[in-house]
Amino acid sequence: MNALLSLLILSITIFLIAKLIPAIHIKSFWTAIMVAVVYSVINFLFGWLFFLISLPFILITFGLFKFVINAFLLWITDKLIKDFEIEGFGWTLLAALLIALVDTILESLLM
Repeated sequence: MNALLSLLILSITIFLIAKLIPAIHIKSFWTAIMVAVVYSVINFLFGWLFFLISLPFILITFGLFKFVINAFLLWITDKLIKDFEIEGFGWTLLAALLIALVDTILESLLM
């Protein structure tokens, strides 16, 4: 049940951020759910590998490089899903930062 609630929270977060930032385009809330699922699967399959490869950068930047990894995973999700588009890597980086912040806040309030 926690995994479903986490996916729902991530979906809501992605949908809200897409509505707030004009450079992020999403077709519907169902697309946000699909983005959350694909992003979570990509993060589960490859996130640990990118984390290990970039561990020196993560240590040097006191963990801030993890946002670059999350932005890269979000960019891959953008390329895989037709109804989800982010205009440029700068917006992707901002979206990754906001998704991480809002998702953390919502999960701490609801769980």
